[in-house]
Amino acid sequence: MTSPTPDALLGPADIRELAAALGVRPTKQRGQNFVIDANTVRRIVRTAEVRPDDVVVEVGPGLGSLTLALLEVADRVTAVEIDDVLAAALPTTIAARMPGRADRFALVHSDAMHVTELPGPAPTALVANLPYNVAVPVLLHMLDTFPSIERTLVMVQSEVADRLAAAPGNKVYGVPSVKANWYAEVKRAGAIGRNVFWPAPNVDSGLVSLVRRTEPIKTTASKREVFAVVDAAFAQRRKTLRAALAGWAGSAAAAEAALVAAGVSPQARGESLTVEEFARIAEHKESGK
Repeated sequence: MTSPTPDALLGPADIRELAAALGVRPTKQRGQNFVIDANTVRRIVRTAEVRPDDVVVEVGPGLGSLTLALLEVADRVTAVEIDDVLAAALPTTIAARMPGRADRFALVHSDAMHVTELPGPAPTALVANLPYNVAVPVLLHMLDTFPSIERTLVMVQSEVADRLAAAPGNKVYGVPSVKANWYAEVKRAGAIGRNVFWPAPNVDSGLVSLVRRTEPIKTTASKREVFAVVDAAFAQRRKTLRAALAGWAGSAAAAEAALVAAGVSPQARGESLTVEEFARIAEHKESGK
């Protein structure tokens, strides 16, 4: 493995120079905030426990700050970038700053939500600074589409991090918490200050670690069936499950029958249930008929 040069990573001046040369102004619409601190991207790579044999997929690489830090350690990195200008510039940046590793880098110019395959070996890790407005759907899409991803570390808005990592009973526990838990063990993995970004966002950021379950949730229901229960339960989260699941089951009585058969109180609310309990309810949808 070629040792990268000590100044291969991008600093604040490099980021601004690159952006100016490309005529790039970070857009709110795409949730673009570029990381300008080399210590932060190295910390993200360390926290993600990226190994020399890892094939890492990165979503939203931007100008390449995190991409370069990942290339220092991983076997190869594939970056998925939707922005035309940024996608065109990234391979040049990699070649200029880390020529010895450029052959280990691949770019997919696409919307991550539409990516169904990646070049090269199957990815083993996902590490990304996800745009705040699409963080949860992108994360769930990547985990679903690429079952080879064992470890994930994403940087997201702090409140999104709290939601993803929340346990049942927590007031921010909801759809993202349950669906992420379907795939992985999820936990908060640190906080990131605002001053490491350009432009500085007006919200704090958090790191979330997701380690793929070695054994999938044991259920005869499909993921689609389980997620339908989750969506229904939280669409009216203040209601009891008997009421909230009435539309899903066909009637309140049918919902109650499914809940009783699953061993869940009809008076409970969605925020108190584990993903396993949602799966049991899905299995018993027909109990009321």
